Amino acid sequence: MKLLDDGMISGLLPAETSSFPSPVPTQIVSSDEYLPTPQTAQQREVEARLVDMSDGLAKRQGLSRRRFFQTAAGMAASFVAMNQVFGRYFAVSEAEAATPELADQLAAANSGQFVFDGHTHFLRDDTRLTGFVKGREAVGQWGWNKELAGKEQTLDDLKFNNYVKELYMDSDTKMTILSNAPSVEAQDWFIPQDQVFKTRAAVNEKAGAKRMMAHFTFTPGWDGWLDKIDEAIEKYKPDSWKGYTVGDNTHKELDGHPWHADDEKLMYPFYEKIAKTGIKNVCIHKGLFAPSIAEKFPRLLPYADVSDIGKAAKDWPQLNFLVYHSAYRWVGGDPAEAMAEFDKTGRSSWTSDLADIPEKYGVKNVYGDLGQIFAWTAVAQPRLAAALMGTLVKGLGQDHIVWGTDAVWTGAPQWQIEGLRRLEIPEEMQEKYGFSPLGPADGPLKTAIFGGNSTRLYALEQHAEAVKDDRFAHFKADYLASGGGRSNVRYGYVTRTG
Repeated sequence: MKLLDDGMISGLLPAETSSFPSPVPTQIVSSDEYLPTPQTAQQREVEARLVDMSDGLAKRQGLSRRRFFQTAAGMAASFVAMNQVFGRYFAVSEAEAATPELADQLAAANSGQFVFDGHTHFLRDDTRLTGFVKGREAVGQWGWNKELAGKEQTLDDLKFNNYVKELYMDSDTKMTILSNAPSVEAQDWFIPQDQVFKTRAAVNEKAGAKRMMAHFTFTPGWDGWLDKIDEAIEKYKPDSWKGYTVGDNTHKELDGHPWHADDEKLMYPFYEKIAKTGIKNVCIHKGLFAPSIAEKFPRLLPYADVSDIGKAAKDWPQLNFLVYHSAYRWVGGDPAEAMAEFDKTGRSSWTSDLADIPEKYGVKNVYGDLGQIFAWTAVAQPRLAAALMGTLVKGLGQDHIVWGTDAVWTGAPQWQIEGLRRLEIPEEMQEKYGFSPLGPADGPLKTAIFGGNSTRLYALEQHAEAVKDDRFAHFKADYLASGGGRSNVRYGYVTRTG
């Protein structure tokens, strides 16, 4: 049920209790899929500067440091510290951190933006996957999400009630897709398929509007899998489809039936079947295949990259292929190594391959999802985050990138939303690589990524308008009026120091 053995885990600490509780993380946090990299000297410096800055600002504002970190000014302070260490990648001023009224005003100006998170999770009530609790501890302990620090994390934090709080109340997220992960061990699915759709119905009924959508997880090669597609179409009416080409991502040691998206014999009957239904968005997990995992499971490595996506997209132009994590390869490796790769070659393994597909295959139906790829790179190497965004926009186009966070693994996603809103590609990088500027938070590029592209893909125009005044919108207004309580907790593992 975990990919890090006990010997590996003995050298790690839980993020919820061992990471600095800043609004923006200050160290890489992992689940039990790969080893986290140690906190870098730059991240330690960000943390030290933020401690000094926040202590003074919190005192002047009559707040504890913890409460300060829950405010818009506290969020701004994190980006100020990052700019001081990494260079100016994020649009923020010291005045914003020092002046609560200004910070609140700027936050309110963007709070109504339509943010569609197409990549979210929680765990079933009887889950055995306890590693994600350690993940949230690590996220908080090392300051990715400061509000997770100082609070003992439990499996309840990874379940439905906390999901609603962190996604809909503690962030600007307006709509979500509930995703899943399959396992040959029936009890180790994140959520039973039937519960996914019951949850969708319950959330939307409670909200009085469409707030949640849901994937049906398809499992090519498993007994009766195509029959289950027919059942899903009739019984569940899924909003889209989700699959893992490595098969069982939870139990890679078992025979999880890995597959290629362009396998004509296996996959094309599936595409033909769903093309007739109009449920045409196929979400495929790619990347996040750390070097340590590739060494442990070499047979799965050929299934983790995007070499199978181009042909499938060309052969099935009536479908859309949404590549989750934008196939980011280097997770689990040192971010500095990934940055060095890009600086040397102008490419990032697998993500650049994804960005090449439209030109190489002449297709317009391939999309990149930002789940985890933005979170991990922005906190460790903002320059790498800028490079990856530039690469995806240049290759796929701003209208073919979709927002996702992988919450709740990383806690309330507001810090990720703020990160993209503020991120800009440096002019020297724009000139050298031909990248377009990302523009302001409410500009056309970021507006498209946060929600415009998914609105088009899922025909959400009517629903995007309805959520502005549904019951959840009123719940949130009351919640914020009473003081709120955004969680800055993260869940997973961090490396020991010293």
